[in-house]
Amino acid sequence: METIQSRDNPLVKKIRALAHSGRDRRKLGQTVLDGAHLVDAARQGGYALREVLLSDSGAGRPEHLALIAALPDEVRQVCVPDALFRQLSPVESPSGLLAVIDLPETRRTLPTEGDVLLLDRVQDAGNLGTLLRSAAAAGVPVAVLTPGCAQAWSPRVLRAGMGAHFRLDIIESDDPVAWLERYRGAVYATTLGPGSRDLFETDLRASGVWLFGAEGAGVSPALLAHASHPLVIPMPGAIESLNVAAAAAIGLFEQLRQRRFTR
Repeated sequence: METIQSRDNPLVKKIRALAHSGRDRRKLGQTVLDGAHLVDAARQGGYALREVLLSDSGAGRPEHLALIAALPDEVRQVCVPDALFRQLSPVESPSGLLAVIDLPETRRTLPTEGDVLLLDRVQDAGNLGTLLRSAAAAGVPVAVLTPGCAQAWSPRVLRAGMGAHFRLDIIESDDPVAWLERYRGAVYATTLGPGSRDLFETDLRASGVWLFGAEGAGVSPALLAHASHPLVIPMPGAIESLNVAAAAAIGLFEQLRQRRFTR
């Protein structure tokens, strides 16, 4: 394994840029994965690792050694001092293992049927990753992100997604309204507006788009106008609203429950 000590090394500079700059991720067409779980999920999802970077203290961990042993010979493997690794890590608690992958090619055509998660201007990286994770866990194959969402392939969103990115087709759409006009299926949206139906008393078995909006602002009126099923989650407790990721998990898994157990 190669050892690098200098922060001015070209590979070190590249990883720092990928870890901390969305502009550089788009320019280079790559991103950084943090931690053994995420790296292994990428490998199992068919993503090729370009470079792997270990900290001195992380190089001897059993889970890291197992991953390194399974890597093809062409994957560059580098070890750096702990202090330098902390400067590169995109998270506050470095795992001791980083890997570089190419960003996937974006699908150009959006589906006109089937289950889809549509996220409108969700800016918090933790929420976005958790939403993608819930969708993948519920068996939703496609996630569409509107402009204004956090960058789907940023290290923080990837870490919150816990491998969901490698099980989903993630599409960033510039014109989600025009797509919804072509979509053939139900459009579910949680809203407190007039005409909303109790989520637990509504038939959710039909394939459809699940629409969730930005923290605080909610779904934009232009998108909400296309909701065929405006839904409200009953909350008998003295709380005004739910976190968007929690609301999505409730809706997605209520749909799954109905499909499995309701005739």
